[in-house]
Amino acid sequence: MGSKLTAMALAPLGWAYSATVAFKAANAKPYRSSAKVICVGNLTAGGTGKTPIVIAIARALMERRLPVYILTRGYGGRVRGPTIVTSQMDASEAGDEALLLAAATPVIISPDRAAGAKLAEANSADVIVMDDGHQNFSLAKDLSIVVIDSDRGFGNGRMLPAGPLREPVQQGLARADAIILTGEGNFTPPKFTGPVLRARLVPTEGFELKGRRVLAFAGIGQPEKFFRTLRNLGAEIASAHAFPDHHVYRSHEMAQLREKSGAKNAMLITTEKDFVRLPPLQRQDVQYLSVRATFDNPNALSALLDGIVQPTGGGLSD
Repeated sequence: MGSKLTAMALAPLGWAYSATVAFKAANAKPYRSSAKVICVGNLTAGGTGKTPIVIAIARALMERRLPVYILTRGYGGRVRGPTIVTSQMDASEAGDEALLLAAATPVIISPDRAAGAKLAEANSADVIVMDDGHQNFSLAKDLSIVVIDSDRGFGNGRMLPAGPLREPVQQGLARADAIILTGEGNFTPPKFTGPVLRARLVPTEGFELKGRRVLAFAGIGQPEKFFRTLRNLGAEIASAHAFPDHHVYRSHEMAQLREKSGAKNAMLITTEKDFVRLPPLQRQDVQYLSVRATFDNPNALSALLDGIVQPTGGGLSD
């Protein structure tokens, strides 16, 4: 009852947020890049599995031998850009998501998406994969993909801060060319006639967790999804600790986690996104679980990209 009353009280702020997005969409004068722009975004705030999807799409494009850059705002980092992420940067500079993305393909940080696109063009990009930005109208898009967590859908259906939505569902879906559903739920997007792809986040090959006793911690959009994945892999969770999304771990917090893991004789484990936020000295004795996106129908993803770039890897389509 309390959470419902809180949502109702915050609803007017959500209406104002929605009106802001609609105004920007109606009055935008987006920059048209010479590169093709594929936007992978959300209608909700965080936790949909967007980052692995962005990486999977970028890799699919690179398999076509296309020069690809991922464009991200670098949330949580000091760098404002536009700048290309380098191996010398850490999470405090670039943000955790930018570092994960840069392990797959070149990444440009730029909250100003048009300026970031111009830097990509200067570096001979044929395709720009825009990480997030469905509600950003400064850069024209050739393909707009919305990622939805099929396990939770649109939550309580309310706008931020009363609920998880960044804008009304039908308003956002009207600008989407395709939807990618993550998770294992049976969610059906309402009144959407475009392609709907299904992708699953699966652990990459690594150490065996079956029967392992672990102390798990995570500061991501939905920590419980990480804990559930560990259980599904056969791990015995001695203790689970959830932190806010993009949490910056302090030395005393890591010391407490290590003390608890020692007392419980459990291995410390976290997500790859959390791991890159840890200072190098705090990574000792901490394992991380890496995940990747796999599509139920890879040909459906290829068909989607075929509408933007040539399938032979010979360049861009007209």
